[in-house]
Amino acid sequence: MNPYITNTPQEVKEMLKTIGVENIDALFGDISSAYAPQSFDLPKGLSEYEVMRHLTELSLKNNVHVVPFIGGGYYDHYIPTAVSSLSTRGEFYTAYTPYQPECSQGTLQALFEYQSAMCALTGMEVSNASLYDGGTALYEAMMMAIRTTGRHRVIMDGGVSPIYRKIIKTYTHHLSYQFEETPVVHGQSSREEIYRLLDKQTAVIILQNPNFFGAIDDLTDIIEKAHSVGALAIVSVYPISLGLLKTPADMGADIVTGEGQSLGLPLNFGGPYLGFMCTRKKYIRKMPGRIVGETVDSKGQRCFVNTLQAREQHIRRDKATSNICTNVSLCALQAAIFMSIVGKNGLKEMAQLNLDKAEFAKQLLSKIKGLEVKRSAPTFNEFTIHLPQDASGVVAAMMQRGFAAGFPLGRYYPGMERYLLVAVTEKRTKEEIERYAKALQEVLN
Repeated sequence: MNPYITNTPQEVKEMLKTIGVENIDALFGDISSAYAPQSFDLPKGLSEYEVMRHLTELSLKNNVHVVPFIGGGYYDHYIPTAVSSLSTRGEFYTAYTPYQPECSQGTLQALFEYQSAMCALTGMEVSNASLYDGGTALYEAMMMAIRTTGRHRVIMDGGVSPIYRKIIKTYTHHLSYQFEETPVVHGQSSREEIYRLLDKQTAVIILQNPNFFGAIDDLTDIIEKAHSVGALAIVSVYPISLGLLKTPADMGADIVTGEGQSLGLPLNFGGPYLGFMCTRKKYIRKMPGRIVGETVDSKGQRCFVNTLQAREQHIRRDKATSNICTNVSLCALQAAIFMSIVGKNGLKEMAQLNLDKAEFAKQLLSKIKGLEVKRSAPTFNEFTIHLPQDASGVVAAMMQRGFAAGFPLGRYYPGMERYLLVAVTEKRTKEEIERYAKALQEVLN
């Protein structure tokens, strides 16, 4: 008998009969024997100190002391110490779930300041108080556009992150929406193909700038064409790039989303991260998540309130705008603190450093025999290189030399097995970039 089952044999027998299996082994029959417990003869337990020492020894086997040149949507940026120091204060770190009307004024004001900062960054009129991450924020924006237009046809540019596109397709797997994906030509969006597909059945076109290949594009003409047929335009953006680039609002975007990890959140093995969403005021009632507003109380004093909460817990289920109940208020707080500390001019300087260091890396890498830096479109801090051999093998060899060399594009794009996506942030020093180029030359030659 399984030692973890404390019911009586008769009770176990009755439960197995109710669910239609003969015995415990049949209950777990779908688990391969290779993964099933071989024995329940467990060793004597260890003390807390012994467990910690053992886990520490195991962790030392991980090769974590590498210099990262990898991006693909998540980046190694500098985070001022004050971000963690302030965001982990008890009144924030253990705050009551901030979608309740009775949540504290401090929490509400922090979210209001976050919303204000995101509007200033993107140029849009309103922001919600955050969503789960960049991919789910893009999905929610697509659903918002479908609700707004009443149409069911979606055009998605091939330069949109393949991770995000996979998230969208997973969420909509059982929904009757029509998707069209357009190719990337010379690193940028294919105007010809997009214009061919845009029609009065199109609900929305989804774009990204810089796109997944690192290419920068002015999407104004595409957005104008989408508006001419009554479709909305969503632009997913890399927030640090907005320190230099034309804002999505200036391009005419209707909804702006993105991954906020670069705004003061560590990479941390994949999360928790931050999804942001901004839009124009006329679409605010179609927006998912929650929005904090500023007002005055009965005494005329400034205060903050949860102004809109379009979740199924708050309104009729068929009027709800999202099935993602969670926002990430602590991560949004970190982003707000980061943007407050860095400031407008600091963000510009930070973006300029990213651009300049990436261009320096391009210059060095272009001198390596057999390596081609793709230059068909301007880039921000991320660019594509073509290698004389498979990129995955190069990445493995570079890891042994202490570098996370980049993102092998063949993982998501068949036929691009020799292409590598390289990211250079403000944290990379001149010496690190030079060592990276030297190590890559040794691997290739």
